[in-house]
Amino acid sequence: MKGVLLAGGTGSRLHPLTRITNKHLLPIYDRPMIAYGIEALVKAGISEIMVVTGGTHAGEFLRLLSNGEEYGVGLLTYAYQDRPGGIAEALGLAERFVGDDLVLVMLADNIFGRTIRPTVERFREQKMGARIVLAPVEEPDHLRHLGVPELGEGGKVVRIVEKPDDPPSSYCVTGVYCYDPKVFSVISTLTPSGRGELEITDVNNAYVDAGEMSFDVLEGFWGDAGESIDAYYAVNDEVRRFGANVG
Repeated sequence: MKGVLLAGGTGSRLHPLTRITNKHLLPIYDRPMIAYGIEALVKAGISEIMVVTGGTHAGEFLRLLSNGEEYGVGLLTYAYQDRPGGIAEALGLAERFVGDDLVLVMLADNIFGRTIRPTVERFREQKMGARIVLAPVEEPDHLRHLGVPELGEGGKVVRIVEKPDDPPSSYCVTGVYCYDPKVFSVISTLTPSGRGELEITDVNNAYVDAGEMSFDVLEGFWGDAGESIDAYYAVNDEVRRFGANVG
């Protein structure tokens, strides 16, 4: 299985902290944010990783991560997204890197308290389709800013709704997605959303419609450090107290 770590975006929700750097290079406790994503993949047993970034600070990732040896990476490569075209478009840049392998895609501003290795192991056994990680969210107002799954009989995902006015469940879709190689064929069929981007929710719903979507419900902490200034500092406090990728 290959790993793709998405570290692009303008980081506008973290201004002014991101005025002079990419948000994924900001510190989370005692390390740059991107280091936690690398660690999460390596601890999950993924040693071949592509970092997809963009903007004017892309070269700083190479300076920080180099060939990945310091972080336990067997093969570290890079791709450059030259415009803000969405998560699905960024994943599409990794098509040749992934080849015929399974792939785990992770948003590099997502921080997990516990290791994601169980999801990786289950997906390796699954061998096809897609697998996502859900997290319980108690506040309906928060859910209205996230991707929310509707769950049907037997606990299957019926659909995923992006930023719903009326959330269909009390779970959100976190920034970890596992796909088989046909994900790139799915991406090739997408049309840009109203904001001009290829949306990962459309990719996930394609797998839902095909009956090939599985999921895990997260145990432990999950935070999106890029969601807002308040969320960024909340993730910092959590990691300082309890660590990340434990297990």
